[in-house]
Amino acid sequence: MNYTHQTSDTLAQTRAASLGTPIDYDQSYPADSVQTQEQSASSSVLIKEILETLLFTFFVIWFVKSASQNFRIEGSSMEPTLHEGQYLIVNRLSYFLDEPERGDIIVLHFPNDRSRDFIKRIVGLPGDTVSINNGEVRVNNQLIDEPYIKDPSPNNQTWTVTEDHFFVMGDNRRNSSDSRSWSFLPEEDIIGQAWVVYWPPKDWQLVPHFEHTNVPEPGNTN
Repeated sequence: MNYTHQTSDTLAQTRAASLGTPIDYDQSYPADSVQTQEQSASSSVLIKEILETLLFTFFVIWFVKSASQNFRIEGSSMEPTLHEGQYLIVNRLSYFLDEPERGDIIVLHFPNDRSRDFIKRIVGLPGDTVSINNGEVRVNNQLIDEPYIKDPSPNNQTWTVTEDHFFVMGDNRRNSSDSRSWSFLPEEDIIGQAWVVYWPPKDWQLVPHFEHTNVPEPGNTN
């Protein structure tokens, strides 16, 4: 009697042939492969979206920090317009787009000690002649309207603002360290334009700047 040795694979193939169903034992399963690829692609898209969201969030935070800064008012030099203890936001980009104007309220580095920050109002621009006489302030020989001051200035003096500098004063003229005592403010020491008071909540307001439209340009005095 002759035996023909059949392996398990041979037996399986013989059984399959008798059933009429072809079997390929090296066959992979495309459905599982496609599902795995789709899951991988979905994970990649999700990771990409998370990274893009994080990058956008970091950019927004960086931009806001670069464009603005918060300060706390100390002292009474800007009374009655602004009060000690108020917190405000300063627009650091305002003067990249526009030039400082008379009447603007700004935050600045104190020129004699740049580690200290002051808040003042611009009264004179580069080239302006600012004079104070009996409490009245004239710029280029034009009396300016100042409804925001608390007390008139006691000074009687005249200044001519140098190039790239500004003449600044506090609204509380009798209690303010400003250009009358430490001279002109260099343009590079302007931090930005005061924008909004945000604390305490009852004091919330846009900072009230004042536009002096009747002042002639330097050299065109009447």
